[in-house]
Amino acid sequence: MAVIQMNYFSKSLMRTVDVNVILPIDHLDMDTKTYHYKTPFKTLYLLHGIFGDHNDWMYNTNIKRWANDHNLCVVMPSGENMFYVDNKITQKFYGEFVGKELVEMTRQSFPLSHQKEDTFIAGLSMGGYGAIVNGIKYHETFGYVAGLSSALLIDNWANVIKPLIHSPNVKAYYDTIFEDVSHIIGSDQDYHALVLKHQDHLPHFYLCVGTEDALLPANREFYQFLKEHHADITYSEGPGAHEWDFWNTYIQKVLDWLPLDDHVNDVSSGNVK
Repeated sequence: MAVIQMNYFSKSLMRTVDVNVILPIDHLDMDTKTYHYKTPFKTLYLLHGIFGDHNDWMYNTNIKRWANDHNLCVVMPSGENMFYVDNKITQKFYGEFVGKELVEMTRQSFPLSHQKEDTFIAGLSMGGYGAIVNGIKYHETFGYVAGLSSALLIDNWANVIKPLIHSPNVKAYYDTIFEDVSHIIGSDQDYHALVLKHQDHLPHFYLCVGTEDALLPANREFYQFLKEHHADITYSEGPGAHEWDFWNTYIQKVLDWLPLDDHVNDVSSGNVK
């Protein structure tokens, strides 16, 4: 399993960014002493939550081992605390970054499939919201979208309810992220509006949330909304709060849901024959 850290200049963010890439190119056949792997790779763009960075999924879950088992490339960018949306005022285009630029950059750099059915996006909490809105917006790129404990809080934002990050001016804080939070309803940052706009081209969805998570009602509501609009949706609830134990369990369920290769038999540090 190769783990690569990309460090490149992003045209969407106009600064240098760090991205971790898991690339399973070192499957070793002990009989022939040769590497064998199947290309082009299917790819999962995996987004962290608020307060996190590109290392979160690597440090807190078994994603590296499971990606290796399924011959899956996993791309993990940093989204700061900006919810993976575009903001023309601040000139921070995080939606364009994860939904378009990062896909183009990684496809140029690595042997990845260019097919929609082989290209997936997922995330937790803030990253779940980012995966959903960008997965729908860039539906020509992503065939499968997964949200784990997704921060589906658009009503809170639209009504300027105090956020997790305290700010003396709540609307000004939201505006630094969403450009103008008073216009968020009906925009391309509104997951309900995106579903209605792209109803004939929706990707496959997987939503999951812990039964002790404060985001449980919002995720249930969006699941029902997707069902009502005939989306292909798999939904799961399980024991757990807003925590890594839940996400480590359910990212494996996401991988089981995705159309991935069968388990790869090889020799590695965790698989000695």
